[in-house]
Amino acid sequence: MQEALQRLDREIAVARQQKHVLLKVIHGYGSTGAGGDIRIAVQRRLQKLAEAGHIRGCIFGEEWAKSNDQTWKLLQVQAELKRDPDLGKGNQGITIILL
Repeated sequence: MQEALQRLDREIAVARQQKHVLLKVIHGYGSTGAGGDIRIAVQRRLQKLAEAGHIRGCIFGEEWAKSNDQTWKLLQVQAELKRDPDLGKGNQGITIILL
């Protein structure tokens, strides 16, 4: 678990260094399909980072749909994301991070 969170922190730092404005993280959703420990830990970490102002926000895969206000606003600015294969699929195994 700790290794996954450390990797998340490293990937966010690398994405920032490379001047990316967002990052799509594939963390999985657990082998039982009921929500794995890594998914939950990643979501908690990202919520804390957003609250502290270290990231602009995050959109969990289950919310990654045009019907979600935050997603829709992002799609207006980053139109190429409309081609993302996970958009509208309710994929709990991903998260979009706004850097």
